[in-house]
Amino acid sequence: MDKREHNKPDVIDEDLYEEFDEEELYELVQEEKKKAIERAEQRKNNPTRRPFPKWIFWIIAVAMVINVLALIPQTYSIPAIEFLKTSASLTLDEDIQAYKQAVVVVETENSKGTGFAISSDGAILTNHHVIEDKRNLTVAFPDHGLFEAEVVKSEPSIDLAVLQVDGEELPHLTLAESPAFEQDQAIQFIGNPLRFNGIANEGNIIGPTKLDGWEEQVIMIEAPVYRGNSGSPIINEQGNVIGVIFATLNHDQHGKVGLFVPIDLYFKYVKK
Repeated sequence: MDKREHNKPDVIDEDLYEEFDEEELYELVQEEKKKAIERAEQRKNNPTRRPFPKWIFWIIAVAMVINVLALIPQTYSIPAIEFLKTSASLTLDEDIQAYKQAVVVVETENSKGTGFAISSDGAILTNHHVIEDKRNLTVAFPDHGLFEAEVVKSEPSIDLAVLQVDGEELPHLTLAESPAFEQDQAIQFIGNPLRFNGIANEGNIIGPTKLDGWEEQVIMIEAPVYRGNSGSPIINEQGNVIGVIFATLNHDQHGKVGLFVPIDLYFKYVKK
């Protein structure tokens, strides 16, 4: 990694909380998804249509941006707006659709988080704080239904836990055994933020930081991370998991950022 960050965070937030109206954001995202699908169908059905004049396009684009910004409440942050647009466009990506099959909803008595399968026989990786002190755990796959889960390994020092469900031939993601973390590296992640399930988004790696009480460094990302994203896999351009989202923080230099546990810490502490 090119640069080392050692700034202490002002506020670390394991609930990944962002204040805005979840109901209205949900409706906006659903509408954007619908529009993205309609645009894809139009391109598919009209592959040879005449090019649209660029100057007209830009006039319309500017007008649409002004209208959208006028409709979005002031309580929405810029990351929340980007969350809406990006998640809608990624819905149609074939790789993302395949990754989603392995990303699960981890449900407890009164909360939900994210996890993802790391083997075909039902090993699930998530955060320790998602399942801490919880008695009843269930895991829901998008197309393979609901499973009861048990904790088989938990490592609070790096906020990771492994669950096990009784399954066979389940979709799973591949872990990068020697991941690289380069500044500005593009990443994608999938999780269950807010009222959503299986939402994909993207961002960039900022660099490492050291948290109070942690012996190991974690990685900061510039990305729209919200409550429910705990346990989301960070996926690189090769389609391999390089980390697990666990918190956000307010950083002195970079402002509000997401945090993920590098996947090599899983190999070091959990899978020994």
